[in-house]
Amino acid sequence: MGVLITGGAGFIGAEVARMLLGDGEDAITVFSRNPTRDRLGALADKVRAVSGDVGNYTHVLAAVEDARPDTIYHLGAMFSTPSEADHSGSIQTNAMGTYHVLEAARLFGVRQVIFASSIATFGTRTGDGVMRDDSLQRPTLIYGACKVFAEHMGLWYRRKFGLDFRGLRYPSVVGPGVRTPGITQYTSWMIETAARGEPFTVWVREDTRCPVLYYRDAAKAAVQLAGAPHDDIAAVNYLVDGIVPTPSAGEIAAAVRARIPGADIAFETDEERQTILDAALMPMDDSRAREEWGWAPAYDLDGAVDDLIEQARARQGGRP
Repeated sequence: MGVLITGGAGFIGAEVARMLLGDGEDAITVFSRNPTRDRLGALADKVRAVSGDVGNYTHVLAAVEDARPDTIYHLGAMFSTPSEADHSGSIQTNAMGTYHVLEAARLFGVRQVIFASSIATFGTRTGDGVMRDDSLQRPTLIYGACKVFAEHMGLWYRRKFGLDFRGLRYPSVVGPGVRTPGITQYTSWMIETAARGEPFTVWVREDTRCPVLYYRDAAKAAVQLAGAPHDDIAAVNYLVDGIVPTPSAGEIAAAVRARIPGADIAFETDEERQTILDAALMPMDDSRAREEWGWAPAYDLDGAVDDLIEQARARQGGRP
């Protein structure tokens, strides 16, 4: 019956599409505000692209009714920084947008929804200072609050209507071509800008350790979770860690400089963003994902930096 990917022109969504195509899936609909050929690259001739906004119920209904997918990968969202600047827009996109997807799935008999959540759902430090799947969630940001709401809507649809809802609580995802600012987006941008020969100023201290997941692993986690046997899914909403041990901002910069001597990466702390991160960042325990459906990332820091530098230089040269 195929799949529908919201946010499918983004770096995780597009990678999910590539993986599914490689697995033999030939009925993929990409739903995005801007699914242009420029954004989709080589995927443009292999997927069906639909322009729409998850915050608009009629857009979502029409896309799901037309595609009639077996699985929806709901990856479309408004990131943390624009959400803080436009809280009503965040609610419409991140909370109501998820409701629109879940309700459309119910109405048109979609079997499964895979939801991209975030470690921002946890917010301030709680318990013993380790993020676990059952840790208390006290989000600091409106982005995190909307994601908590969406997680619990998914659990309700799972219980009430039997929808096979499953969620991934992503950390900072490192990947190419992200234009929308986020509090932890420095993890990608310091690598990409150095690869282009441009300067970049990181807005956190060098010792800041933000859990990071390479985008190829983020897509792999979504596809792997979707394919896991139903009876193995107990936690439902899962933390997925990536690069272990978690690198500091300074260590990421050092890895870049080791590959690009003279890379102009500076550090200038933005106290507001640093305060938010200091209160929220803590080690992750993703043992439930590892135990219940075999999660294991493929990329370490060196592999992620090498791959992203290669892609940034390819994009600069005009290649897809």
